[in-house]
Amino acid sequence: MTDYDLLIIGGGINGTAIARDAAGRGLSVLLCERDDLANHTSSSSTKLIHGGLRYLEYYEFRLVREALIEREVLLRSAPHIIWPMRFVLPYDKGLRPAWMLRAGLFLYDSLGGREKLPGTKTVNLHKSPFAGILEKRLSKGFEYSDCWVEDARLVVLNAVDAAHRGAKIQTRTEVISIEANGQGYQAEIRQQATTKTVTAKAVINSAGPWVDEVLKKIQRTKNEQSLRLVKGSHIVTKKLFDGDFAFIFQNADNRIIFAIPYERDYTLIGTTDQPYDPSEGPVKISQEEIDYLCSAASEYLEKDITPDDVTWTYSGVRPLYDDKSENASAVTRDYVLDIEEFADGAPFLSIYGGKITTSRKLAEHAMEKLAPYLGTEKTGWTEDSILPGGDMAKADFETFYAGMQSQYPQVSADLLRRLCRSYGTRLTLILGDDPAPDLGRHFGQGLYEAEARYLIHHEWATQADDILWRRTKLGVHLSDDEIAAFTDWFNTAV
Repeated sequence: MTDYDLLIIGGGINGTAIARDAAGRGLSVLLCERDDLANHTSSSSTKLIHGGLRYLEYYEFRLVREALIEREVLLRSAPHIIWPMRFVLPYDKGLRPAWMLRAGLFLYDSLGGREKLPGTKTVNLHKSPFAGILEKRLSKGFEYSDCWVEDARLVVLNAVDAAHRGAKIQTRTEVISIEANGQGYQAEIRQQATTKTVTAKAVINSAGPWVDEVLKKIQRTKNEQSLRLVKGSHIVTKKLFDGDFAFIFQNADNRIIFAIPYERDYTLIGTTDQPYDPSEGPVKISQEEIDYLCSAASEYLEKDITPDDVTWTYSGVRPLYDDKSENASAVTRDYVLDIEEFADGAPFLSIYGGKITTSRKLAEHAMEKLAPYLGTEKTGWTEDSILPGGDMAKADFETFYAGMQSQYPQVSADLLRRLCRSYGTRLTLILGDDPAPDLGRHFGQGLYEAEARYLIHHEWATQADDILWRRTKLGVHLSDDEIAAFTDWFNTAV
C-alpha cells in the first residue's frame, strides 16, 4: 500500500506552495526539508512581490504579466505580510532615456490588469519627500507600485495551510535515497538519528539549488545539466532615508539595484548577480559584491556609503533554468517543470527556476501536470483563498490593527504592530484573550517567550536561528549577548 500520493522534496516557497495546493485537492502529501523551511533561497530574496520591471528588456512579457496578476492575488491573500510599496526610479542622463523608462512603466502598469495599486507618476526629486536624499544632478523620477513581502513568512504560511489541509510537514528531514518501486517510488528518509522508508505515487523535486543532487539519488541516466546557479547578495545599513518608499537605481552595467526601507531602522540594498559553483563552499557575500553595492548606491545617494556602513549581509543562490545566456543577469527567471517517469507511469517532477511572486501559479501548473497521473478531479482553488492570518475584513490591515489595539490596550503599539504584521488574525494564539497578556520572559527588542513558544509549537521552529532570522528578523536588532541568551533559553525549551 502507498503511504502518500505525493512526496515533496524541499521546503522553500515552491515546495510549500505545491504542498498546500495538493493537500487542498485531497491528496495525501509528505514534504521533507533537509534544513528549516525557507532556510536558503526563499529567505534570501529582495523581499518583493513584483512583476520584474527589468525583465521587459529581455522580452519576458508572459512572465511579467503572470507576475503582475499574481501580485494582486497575493496582496489579497496575505495583507498582513504583503503590502503595497511605491518605488522611485530616478532618470539619470546617459543611461536609459526618459521616454524609454516612461514607456516601460506604462507597459508595466498595463500588462497585469492592475486593480488595487496606483499607477505610475512623474515626481520632482528636489521636492519633499525626496529632497536631499539623492545627488543634485537627479531632478526627475518616476514613481510606480509593487509590493513588499516577508519572504520566509510566506513560505511558513503555505506550510501551515498545507498542514491544516492534511499535509505532513517534516523539517530537518533528509531524503537519503529514492528508487522506483512498481507503480511509484520508495524513499529512505532520515530525521536526526531515525531512518524510515516511505512510498509515494509521485515525487516532486523542489530542492532549489540541489535539484540535480536529488536527481542523482534516483540514478537518473540523462546527463545534461539544466540548472544555472546564480548568487544574489544583499547588504543592510543603518537607515539612509526617511519615508516608506523605495528606490530603484540603474547602473552603467545595465543592472539595477534596490534601496528599500528595512526593519524600521535599516536600509536594504541589493541584489547582485554572480555565477555560483557549489565547490566555492557555503554561499556568502564577497568583498567584491559589497564594494559593488556600496558603489552603485553611492552613484545616486547624496551621502556616499562605504563597506564600513554595512551592518549585516545575506546571500542566496537562485536555481535558474539554464537558457545558455552568457550574462547571469539575463538568465530567465521563468520556471520550467520537467516530468520524467522512472517508475512505470509514475511521475517524477523537477522544478527549475521560478520566483516568489509566481509560486502559487507554479504550484497550480505543477498540479495540472500531475493530474493525469494522480486522477485528481478538483481544479485550481488557491486563487481566491486566504493564507493563515490573512482573513481580515476587506484585506484592510490598518483597520484590523486598530481593532487589535482596542483588544490589547496594554501591549505597546510597536510590539502589537509587529505581531499583527507577522501573524495577522493568528495573533490570538500568542496573546490569548487577556487585554494585558502575560508574554513571559523578554529577550530584548520585543521578542518574548510567548511568541517563541508559539513558533516552536505551530511553525516548526526547532533551532534558535529559525526564529531569529526566518520566522522573524529580530536577529538584526538583537545584540550578540541577547542572541546568546535567547539561544541558551531555546535549547532548554525544546
